[in-house]
Amino acid sequence: MGLRFTKMHGLGNDYVYVDGHHQDLGCFDPGRLSALVSDRNFGVGSDGLILILPSHVADFRMRIFNPDQSESNMCGNGMRCLAKYVYEHGLTDKTQLAVETPAGIIRPGLTVEDGVVTRVTVDMGTPRLARGDIPMAGEPAASTVIDEELDVEGTVIRVTCVSMGNPHCVTFVDDVDEAPVRELGPMVECHPAFPQRTNVEFVEVLDRGRARMRVWERGAGETLACGTGASATCVACALNDHTERSVQMQLPGGTLEIEWRDDDHVFMAGPAVEVFSGELRDELVAPARIQEAGGSAGPA
Repeated sequence: MGLRFTKMHGLGNDYVYVDGHHQDLGCFDPGRLSALVSDRNFGVGSDGLILILPSHVADFRMRIFNPDQSESNMCGNGMRCLAKYVYEHGLTDKTQLAVETPAGIIRPGLTVEDGVVTRVTVDMGTPRLARGDIPMAGEPAASTVIDEELDVEGTVIRVTCVSMGNPHCVTFVDDVDEAPVRELGPMVECHPAFPQRTNVEFVEVLDRGRARMRVWERGAGETLACGTGASATCVACALNDHTERSVQMQLPGGTLEIEWRDDDHVFMAGPAVEVFSGELRDELVAPARIQEAGGSAGPA
């Protein structure tokens, strides 16, 4: 028997969700499974795989895997969709949740109308700005990286770096439509300055309350939206005095509302959409079974 799944997206940033509460995921290599289901020609097609798991320290546990099989620490759009899923599929009746992630406990709040989650606001936590926390090479490790030069194979760009549970490198451009996202994005992602690679945001500031951005996501390539990227960009905009601390962040998939509050927490608000549900046939997922894949990286 195959695996039941649900396809969801936040502003076009789409993921395949697999619920581990009522089906056994321990026999699968989740990275390999992500590569199979994310394939837009031979699989379901997505920006990655998200597992919804029980937690001993929170209401739920979320694990995120990229199409290249790597695991991500956090995903803002994915978190909004997870919150919608667990409420609408009857796994909880709470509208304030605590979700365990590798980046810590994340707390989404749900707006519900007639039993339908219409909006999710996520406390993304506090940004980490120290070079060593991003992480980014260089000394001193406690220093910040704000409007610094970065040589990318002979092209020098100015960057501001922020961790929102995973690393982000933000660069400001005059016209985001013309930005070399697909050329520079992968080179910055794998730049030696970033020992764990990095997400890369190309940002055009419109005014003190609005900005446009495109993102090259670590392990996934260019995506239509990125919640942690939008959060990191809000922080970078404020640090460079390009905007206020509350910004409407326009992405190719839609707009997120981001606020870096006075208590240092970043809040992100936006929609989440369920697209369809189905079953992953055994012939598709068989190569991800541990005995087939030769791995042992199950979702425990």
